[in-house]
Formats: sequence, C-alpha cells, structure tokens
Amino acid sequence: MAAWAALRRRYWASLPARLRLLRVATVSLAVALALLLALAGLAATSTWDTVAGRDAPRTTSAADLDLALNDMDAQAANILLSSGNAGNGRLATPYEKAVGFYGDARRTIGHDLRTLAVAAQGDHTDEQTVESLTDNFAAYQELIGRALENDGRTGGKPAALGDYREATDLLRNHLLPDARKLVDSNNRAFNTQYAQARSTLATQLVVAVVLGILLLASLGVLQWYLTRRFHRILNPGVLAATVCAVLAVLLGVQALSATAEHLRGARRDAFDSVVALSRARAIAYDANADESRYLLDPERRDQYAQAFLAKSQQLYGLKGATLATYDDELATTWQAYGSDHDDLRFTGEFRRELDNITFAGERAGAEKTVEAYAVYQRDDRKIRALLAQGREREAVAFCMGWEAGTSNAHFGAWMTALDQVTDINRRHYTASVQAGRSAVADLLPGALGALISATALAALGLRPRLAEFR
Repeated sequence: MAAWAALRRRYWASLPARLRLLRVATVSLAVALALLLALAGLAATSTWDTVAGRDAPRTTSAADLDLALNDMDAQAANILLSSGNAGNGRLATPYEKAVGFYGDARRTIGHDLRTLAVAAQGDHTDEQTVESLTDNFAAYQELIGRALENDGRTGGKPAALGDYREATDLLRNHLLPDARKLVDSNNRAFNTQYAQARSTLATQLVVAVVLGILLLASLGVLQWYLTRRFHRILNPGVLAATVCAVLAVLLGVQALSATAEHLRGARRDAFDSVVALSRARAIAYDANADESRYLLDPERRDQYAQAFLAKSQQLYGLKGATLATYDDELATTWQAYGSDHDDLRFTGEFRRELDNITFAGERAGAEKTVEAYAVYQRDDRKIRALLAQGREREAVAFCMGWEAGTSNAHFGAWMTALDQVTDINRRHYTASVQAGRSAVADLLPGALGALISATALAALGLRPRLAEFR
C-alpha cells in the first residue's frame, strides 16, 4: 500500500505528477517502437543475407546439377553416335562439340557437388543425398570412361553400348532422382524461410502501427493537457516531437511494408519462375538426350520414345497426346492461347511460367520460348521419320548437326529463348533483394533518429512547465 501511495503521489495526485506520467508513457512508447524497429531491421537484414547467400544459391546449384547430369549423359550418347567405327566415318563437328560439352558438364557437376556438400552440412538427409550422388557419380564416370574406351576400338561399339546402358540406367535411377530431391529440399527450405519471414514482418508491422498510434495519442494528450492547464495554444517542443513521431511511424511502417513487398517480389514473382524455368531446362536436356539414346540403342527405342514424350508432357502437357498427335494439339492449344491469354489448355513448366508473368518483356520471352520448343518438337518427328525410312545416317546428321535448320541448331535457339526469359526473372530477383536491403538501410535509421528526437523534444517541451512547480 505504501508503494502504491508513493506511485500515486508521484504520477497522479498532482498536475506535475500527471505530466511526469505522460512523459514516462511517451518515452516508454518511443523506446518500445525504437526497439521494435531496430530488432525488425536486424531480422530483415538476416533474412536477406539468408535468402541471397544461402537459400537461392543452394536451390540454383541443385538445379544446375540436375541440368549438368542430363547434359553430360546426352553428350556421352552424342560422342558414341558421332564417333563412327573407331574414328572411321566420324561426324567431325558433332563429335568435337560433344566432347567439349561433355567436359564442361563434368566440371560443372564436380563444382556443384562441392557446393552442395558444404550447403548440406547440418542437414542429415541432404548430407546423405549428396554423399550418394558423389559415390554414384564416380561409378557413372567409370562406366562412361569404359564405354568411350571400348568405342575407340574397331568393332567395340556393342561393348560400348552395353557400358553406356549401364551408365544411363544409373543416371536415371539414382543420380537424377537424388539431384531433383536436392532441388525440392532446398526450394522447400527457401519457401519455409520466406513464409516465416513474411509472417514475422506482418506481425511487426501491426505492432509498429499500434505502438505508433499509442505514441501519437500520448503526445496528443500531452499537448491537450498543456494547452488546457497552462492556457497556451501549443507547446513548441511537444509539437516538434509529434512531427518527429509522425515521421518515425511513417518511415518505420514504410520500411517494414516495403521489405515484405520486396521479399514477395523476390520469391513469388521472380524466383518461382527461375525454379520453373530451371526445371524446364533440365527436362529439355534430358529429352534431347532421349533423342540421342533413341538413335544409339535400337533395342530400347520404344522405351526412349516414351521417355521423350513423358518429358514433353512435363514441359507442355497435353492430356492424352501421343507423339503422332502432339504437334497438332500443341499448335491448336497454342493458337487458342494466342487469341486469349486466359485460355490455357495445357499444363507443365511452361504453363507454370505463363501463370506467373510479372515483368516487362517476360510474356514475350516466354511465348518465344514455347514457339522455339514447337520447332524442336517438329524436328523430333523428322528424326523418327528418317529412321523409319531406313535413313539412319541422315537422321543422326540432322539430330546432331549444328548448321542452320538442323535439330541441334533449333535446340540451341530454344535454350537461348529459355535463358533470356530466365535472365529477366533473375535480374528482377537481384533487384528485389537489393531494394529490400535498401528499404532497411535507408528508412529505419531515419525512423530511429526521429524517435530519439521525439523523445528529446518532448522532454525539453515539458521541462519549463515542470520547473514552474519547483
């Protein structure tokens, strides 16, 4: 009771006591808001560091690994296809390019495996996946090396084909599933981080608004009380403090809301498309490899034809389509989309991208990609038709040639278009990260400075009034 009486005397029983109470309330609210904004700024900076330095690079490294594995296997098939009989009858340009691309893919895989091994530390599941990938990749390289060695001997093509079969089965049954598991795992971790950060920012924004309203209300009551009791229109110090508090609240709210918006832009508008397009690129290389496998291995042609169709459906899904009907159905559905962008009668990674068009030039780039894909699909039917007519060497030359009008040239044009629309999203992802960092670095210091000023000005404004009671 004695303590309560002492508090009452100090903060309520008299006019000076009530002024001190309002001063304490104002200072406490300003300090609470400043602490909230400071902690929010530290959390936002940590989020951007995690997103830009860990989550996104891990996901893209896993996607690059998936792509490089497909590319390496495709180039191994191309080497065997174009090498001739121990070099006799070799298709020189396709062979040299395949050898070069094979080496590039192998180096990329080694780099990505090292990156992912570091990233997986502390995550037992991912550590096991990377370890499995590393072991299986060593076995895969040994099998391909043996296949190429056998292929270099006269009459060694059957033995080389047997080794390649074993290698590509290892790839399809173990390496690729593990690589895609890492893509999904890292993308899921990024999504979790994003959801948590957005939720935290939403809570911080609500609390900042509430504290800001209470602070302004406290300053308003203080101004009203001084006007009423001391018969002055305005107290300059409290008025200046109120202006600073308004500025602080506006800057703080703007910083938190801008951070949340840039985070959404980085993840949903940009990176979701980067992931979809990266998957599309990996699937494209795997489908292209299926064409080479189809030509290389007569005993498995039906299997590889169905695999090519399955990957085509993953890219541009057409319910019930076969290789014989796919081109016509693609043309019909794409014409419908051209007439009405809301009329999307297909599924797959291209649909995922077209559903997430956000940036200038992105739709035109995505449409150009699908149109280049349609050209490549028609080339595939030509390859199969040439083979059915017994013109195997022509089919191989058309499949692997790099001259204008050949399948590889059209595949390159498709990949160029795909890369261009991916780059649009990558650039906007980078811009969103930079803008998010700037929102924290540029706005929050001003808000904190304004709160400090508001506290000091309120104290200075009250000081002469309280001095009158001494």
